[in-house]
Amino acid sequence: MLSSDPARIGVIGCGVIGSHHIQAATDSEKVDLVAVADLKEGLSKQKALAFDVRQSYIEGLDLLDDDSVEGVVLAMPAVHRRVLAMKAFERGIHVLFEKPVAMDGDEVRTFIDARRDLLAGCCSSRYRFPASAGAITNFIGSGVLGDLRVVHCRAIRSGGPPPEKEPPIWRLRRDLNGGGIMSNWGCYDLDYLLGITDWSLKPKMVLGQMWSVPPKFHAMADPCSNAETHLVAMIQCEDGIAIHYERGEMVASTPRMSWQITGTEGSLDLDMTGNEKNVLFHKAVSEEGVVTETLLHGPEDASVVHTGPIVDFAVAIREGRQPKTSLEQALVVQQITDAIYASSETGKAVEIQ
Repeated sequence: MLSSDPARIGVIGCGVIGSHHIQAATDSEKVDLVAVADLKEGLSKQKALAFDVRQSYIEGLDLLDDDSVEGVVLAMPAVHRRVLAMKAFERGIHVLFEKPVAMDGDEVRTFIDARRDLLAGCCSSRYRFPASAGAITNFIGSGVLGDLRVVHCRAIRSGGPPPEKEPPIWRLRRDLNGGGIMSNWGCYDLDYLLGITDWSLKPKMVLGQMWSVPPKFHAMADPCSNAETHLVAMIQCEDGIAIHYERGEMVASTPRMSWQITGTEGSLDLDMTGNEKNVLFHKAVSEEGVVTETLLHGPEDASVVHTGPIVDFAVAIREGRQPKTSLEQALVVQQITDAIYASSETGKAVEIQ
């Protein structure tokens, strides 16, 4: 018989994204937030006091020795997670990884091997928690679009003036976070596109190109940044399906946000982000050509983007299932990511094994 008690969760990393997890855990009856940790001692103590958390630690490894912890959220840059994840699995603790899931695909495979019968997932699932994502997934799954041909994303943010605060050091560093915009947003885009098509796309070949921040916008990035701020890729999948992908920030362009799924019988125009959803279905009709219908329109509560991952993680622990994005699914996203980097470096198409 499954327990109805809230899952006892710890959060390691109390920065911006960790604070979202802490708030979501505190607000949910499915989660019992029993411990927090951060290398900044004052920060972990502050969060514990503010959110009535029973225990705070400086070292994440010490939190993992707390017998009350069933599951842990690793909310820090990817380079620091390996030791913590491996100890968690050794201690029999379920793990929710922040995005990107790891530094590379080999590290994800290491986590999969170490997980055994435990639960582990990745927060790249965030944008599949809003109700619109579920409706779109069901719509595509119904077969109304026919045989899929092209899965498209073009998401561009313009460059801007120098920020008031110093940019974070880790955000555009290959050695600290696995990459730049691909690690920060690419995993969301790919998780979303692969997820709403029910993980049916099987990537096999990638041709990609990346660029760093343009000279006019250098002030927007830390001086030590060495990762990409703009990329484009063509991803060839089995069954003749292609993913056309472009993501950029600090770009010398006007903003563009477009996600589209095209099949033989119709297509969908949609938006992964935002509080206002407008999903259009373009249906192929022999007598008329293409007829457009509104599938979804109106406001949507986007707060579930932040609450969804940790609450789902807690429920998954009680239900004995993997989180919304499992490590195996996160590995597919990471394999594509690795291939885009490799292709950009070599100038050649890269095969996904």
